[in-house]
Amino acid sequence: MNLKPKHLLTSELCVSILYRFIRAYSWTLRLHIENESDWLSHLRKGGSVLLCTWHQQFFSAIRHFQNYAGFNPSIMISRSNDGAIIAGVAERSGWHTVRGSSSKGGITALRDVTTRLRKSKLAAHIVDGPRGPAGKVKAGVIRLAHQTNSVIVPFYTAAENGWYFNSWDKFVLPRPFSKVHLRFGDMLTFSPTDDKAEFETQRHKLEEIMRPGLIS
Repeated sequence: MNLKPKHLLTSELCVSILYRFIRAYSWTLRLHIENESDWLSHLRKGGSVLLCTWHQQFFSAIRHFQNYAGFNPSIMISRSNDGAIIAGVAERSGWHTVRGSSSKGGITALRDVTTRLRKSKLAAHIVDGPRGPAGKVKAGVIRLAHQTNSVIVPFYTAAENGWYFNSWDKFVLPRPFSKVHLRFGDMLTFSPTDDKAEFETQRHKLEEIMRPGLIS
């Protein structure tokens, strides 16, 4: 059976090879972790945690996030072909993936992530989604935190030496053997509200907190 290029890239064989390459590549990076203990303690005591970052920065965290596989965590990833590749890598890293985004299947995916987060108490979320715009926090992260009584913990990655793609998010790929800082922010609590203005205030507050960590 002949596979079209896009189907070949998302095949089990290609994703498996890519996962092994990413693991090997990530092990060349010199990781420096900051401010992890508080939210991990909260999680181990039964609290619910939603880790959040910008799309441009998630690659640098893949290696370290394998350490959380024992918590049976979840992450929402788009239904695009690129998303299929990322989902395959995430699954092999011990993360359960829920397929959907703000542009397609978002409502169903958000419901599924909510169900899983209530059980496992740990999930991650890309706050500006798969298409951006960069620096714009989408509403889904606030809804997810409200529905699961989760604290939001922003995290940021920065490489001392890296390549920056000419993409909407200026995606960052650390150079091999570069020192990479993975910094977790403080735990943030947003009280559930039915008031649209208050909801938007909360979304904007998270955006203000996280935007300084965006690499421009």
